[in-house]
Amino acid sequence: MVNKIKTCVFISGKGSNLLSILKSSRDYNFPINIQLIISNNPKADGIKIAKKYNIPFKYYSDIDKNKFEARALLELKKSKIKFICLAGFLRILSHNFINNFGYKIINIHPSLLPKYKGINTHQRVLMSKEKYSGCTVHFVIPKLDSGKIILQKKVLISKNETVSALKKKILAQEHIVYSQSIISIFR
Repeated sequence: MVNKIKTCVFISGKGSNLLSILKSSRDYNFPINIQLIISNNPKADGIKIAKKYNIPFKYYSDIDKNKFEARALLELKKSKIKFICLAGFLRILSHNFINNFGYKIINIHPSLLPKYKGINTHQRVLMSKEKYSGCTVHFVIPKLDSGKIILQKKVLISKNETVSALKKKILAQEHIVYSQSIISIFR
């Protein structure tokens, strides 16, 4: 695929999904090329990944949501970004941002949506004594974790599963399903 989609990944933390997508993007036939990384956390480990792979990055911290989004939109337009992947990005994008960006935005969420939207998903899943959990890649719309589902991956919850064990198990699946979702969108 010659014309890869110029993509930005938004992060807040470790960047393990960023790294997974980045590795997939090195494949000639993968539909996106990560051209920019934006974070709301200057200490996000994902910034180290950006530096290692020589990907331009910006972080905007200690500013309100409106200023963050205005600066991010300016950078996205300057870089001619046409697709955003939210990967462990711990902020909710406003209706205004989503509309002003005007292109596709996707997110990965650590539950089988529509169940367990929002935060503390693993803890809530275990407290509810679910037999399965998993992860969901979905389109971002103004309503939290409610956009059209692209792909889901289900995992079995062990009898004495801990929050950290479940998180690790699901994260391994996220690294697979995120790239599969991107391929399916542009197929």
